[in-house]
Amino acid sequence: MMRLSRDVAGPCLAPRGSVIAVGAFDGLHRGHQALLAQVRERAQALGCSPAVVSFEPLPRAFFSPEPVPRLSSVREKLRGFAAANMEHTLLLRFNRALTAMSAEAFVQRVLVERLAAREVWVGGDFRFGHKRGGDMALLERMGAQLGFTACSMPMVQLDGTRVSASRVRALLAAGEFAGAESLLGRPFVIEGKVEYGNQLGRTLGYPTANIHLSQRVSPIQGIFAVRVGLGEGECSWPGVASLGIRPTVNEVAEPLLEVHLFDFEGDLYGQRMAVQFVAKLRDEQKFDGLEPLKAQMALDSRQARELLGMNPRLAEA
Repeated sequence: MMRLSRDVAGPCLAPRGSVIAVGAFDGLHRGHQALLAQVRERAQALGCSPAVVSFEPLPRAFFSPEPVPRLSSVREKLRGFAAANMEHTLLLRFNRALTAMSAEAFVQRVLVERLAAREVWVGGDFRFGHKRGGDMALLERMGAQLGFTACSMPMVQLDGTRVSASRVRALLAAGEFAGAESLLGRPFVIEGKVEYGNQLGRTLGYPTANIHLSQRVSPIQGIFAVRVGLGEGECSWPGVASLGIRPTVNEVAEPLLEVHLFDFEGDLYGQRMAVQFVAKLRDEQKFDGLEPLKAQMALDSRQARELLGMNPRLAEA
């Protein structure tokens, strides 16, 4: 079972020593997966604990004046670490105190004192510490003094393209879900708990399950053909989804994910739901009233059924 800690200060989490992966790990794409697999393999060889150090909020989001899209929620990221068989996750609070910490202090307090580092693995372009003052050369120098080895993970490429979170976000924003899936190693999914809405979709003939994204900024917006997983089930139920601010009714200030499951009857409130995005149908647009909106929803439903391999005529029944 993976153990989660949040603080820089505290007792040593890995008395047997550890092999550590350090990074933001947004999306846990194939490059991240390769890094975690290497850490797990090296920890087994050395007879110590595989561990990961990450940060929340994401450093780039902390420093950005604008909302920054992310590929995975904190919950999804932690589940990924557990699936990679990390024994310890040190999910540090990325705040002013941490940004003021020098790279040397980070190595001493976090890697050595908290995790008893024997090997530290990072990506080739990894920088850390106050004003990004730490790099691979500093890790190597301090490792020689403090008894750990600093290791750089080779770049992971797929079809000649570097696997990176920024590349995945760009593909998703362009509606290229198959390409994003190749880099992620799995389909792009947004998860959440179904919450009560204002029942507008039901009155229009398209009842929806609503997921509020809260502080998470999605890399995509618009209308989509989707497949949905309920509870712990696979994403297999077909549907059509809207992710955005609902400009026609102007009722939400933050993005809302609304999903209409085709031919579904039942109560979803309070359940966890995973939404896999298959294809983008269109951008959001503002309509002059509910009737034009309803007509467009019928067209969206028909197109989504076609893309998902269903009989589009059922959308008209």
